[in-house]
Amino acid sequence: MTHVKVDSILGLLFPRQCVLCCQGSGASNCCAGCRRDLPWLTRPCQRCGAPLPVDYGGITCARCAVSMRAIDHIISALSYEYPVDRLITQAKFQARPDSANALGELLGEHLMENPVGRSIDLPELLLPVPLHRIRLARRGFNQALEIAGPVAAALGIPLATDACRRIRDTVEQSTLTGRARYRNMADAFRATRDLSGRRVAVVDDVITTGSTVDAMAAVLRSAGAAEIQVWSVARTMSR
Repeated sequence: MTHVKVDSILGLLFPRQCVLCCQGSGASNCCAGCRRDLPWLTRPCQRCGAPLPVDYGGITCARCAVSMRAIDHIISALSYEYPVDRLITQAKFQARPDSANALGELLGEHLMENPVGRSIDLPELLLPVPLHRIRLARRGFNQALEIAGPVAAALGIPLATDACRRIRDTVEQSTLTGRARYRNMADAFRATRDLSGRRVAVVDDVITTGSTVDAMAAVLRSAGAAEIQVWSVARTMSR
């Protein structure tokens, strides 16, 4: 029996409460009404995932050709605005696994329904962005791993938590801006598994400058990864 069928049965027997409106949400952590009202990214760049202007004529933006080196595709589900920003803050800083699971469900739903996602070959492995052991001990959980779990279950792709380690306890990225974010992530990751010829997807909560996933992708490429996608729940409107 698949995870989806099990969740549907459990949702009937023990209906969940929506993380946004607190009403019954069946088998999901976010009810259908709230999901419809979320700021879904309907017109992203088909390579880097950044929102495209309404009057822009192309399907890829000019900046990703310059800034993306190790990453082949970025797919983001939602714009980083209310109430998505609130859910991510809860998942990351307030020890709310229900919020993290809801975000993972939303990302999985987007990947299954999004035409851009369907046109790209699915990866063989999902790699949640790792936390350094000090921050993991302080926080108690890795929100990227909590988000990646429902995505892996929905798409039937195994998680690979042993493929990359965070070897420097970096400053929290949300406290930095611009190039400081890239400097902060220099030499922050180490690949710990041979990925020769493998297609992988890095999973994270939100992409702003892309400095974290860019640094991680570089070491995965050096470990032999043939294709690297990045899947994030949210994307900020500015890069």
